[in-house]
Amino acid sequence: MKLPHKDCVFVNEAAFLWLWGCSLHKRLVLLGVILCASAVGLCAIVRAEQSPNATSKYLDQATQGINTLQGWYNSNTGLYHTTGWWNSANAITVLADYSRAAGTSQYASTFAITFKAAQTRNSGFINNYYDDEGWWALAWIDAYDLTHTPQYLSMAQSIFTNMANGWDTTTCGGGIWWSKDKTYKNAVANELFLSVAAHLANRTVGTEKAGYAQWAHREWNWFLASGMINPHNLVNDGLDSSDPTACKNNNGTTWTYNQGIVLGGLAEFSQLEKDPSLLANAQQIATAAITHLTDASGILHDPCEPNCGADGPQFKGIFARNLMTLYQDAPNLTYKAFLNQNANRICNNDQGSGGTFGLIWSGPFDSADAARQSSALDAIVAAATVNAKN
Repeated sequence: MKLPHKDCVFVNEAAFLWLWGCSLHKRLVLLGVILCASAVGLCAIVRAEQSPNATSKYLDQATQGINTLQGWYNSNTGLYHTTGWWNSANAITVLADYSRAAGTSQYASTFAITFKAAQTRNSGFINNYYDDEGWWALAWIDAYDLTHTPQYLSMAQSIFTNMANGWDTTTCGGGIWWSKDKTYKNAVANELFLSVAAHLANRTVGTEKAGYAQWAHREWNWFLASGMINPHNLVNDGLDSSDPTACKNNNGTTWTYNQGIVLGGLAEFSQLEKDPSLLANAQQIATAAITHLTDASGILHDPCEPNCGADGPQFKGIFARNLMTLYQDAPNLTYKAFLNQNANRICNNDQGSGGTFGLIWSGPFDSADAARQSSALDAIVAAATVNAKN
């Protein structure tokens, strides 16, 4: 039975009955002693167990999960076994976000190793796909914010220069291509282009800053008019360009990561522009995703589940990470509750042995790899971060 002071409880029911069986005088004396001691915080009886601090709880889970993730890290290549090149960029990103949330610099050497070892042959972090490049640009910006290593920001700038070469106005009036084969204009590449441009504008000065800001404006104005955001405020996969002068939404899958990348991009762009409409657009997309892409318990899913191949397992974490970014600029209790609920379900229903996490966040655990692991960690680190904010 609990005393009026929230930190004090009787040891057990028998102790309470013993006190109640004493004389009235003894009861009053003992009760007075208890209340006085309680008032000054020196309660002599058992202290009630407090609810664990939410941030600490999530960081504890994240620490175990990060240790497991690093078991897949290959210091010879700077990449992660069991997953692909672009996925490894996302693993590096969650490592940076975890380091920030936990206040640790222990993975600085990992960033340095990857920066040197994971570059493609004499080409930096450039390949045939502009979206792959965008993931690495954001990873190095995140690592730069954490470590203040100038080379990381310079690398992100060089990647962006290559991405900008993909801009084309002949087909669909603008936007960058998905790949250098120039066969498809889609959401992921253009959302990443927006996000990298806005991030670089906020980390440079003078003519460089103005140039990145101009690209962010150009990209967002085109993207908003492209039709890829459907009437439900969800982002479809890309554009049908069978008529290059009249492109239209291809009604492709509304993948969770396409709802996420744009949130982080718009949040970063809003810091540059101080334009409330940018956050309003982001909030519309975030709310639509939480409404339409979750189950009855509020747990996020991609339509490919339970068979999402090599790429799909990465997607949901990208949404959680970018929702965290939006929350930091536009706190919303719905976003916080969503992140908490998903992090809790991952830890309780989707955890295998050795701190591994699976594909389906609502459970059951299926299998482990670095994509599944880093994606789930995105959600757990996001929960730790938003709980620390308030």
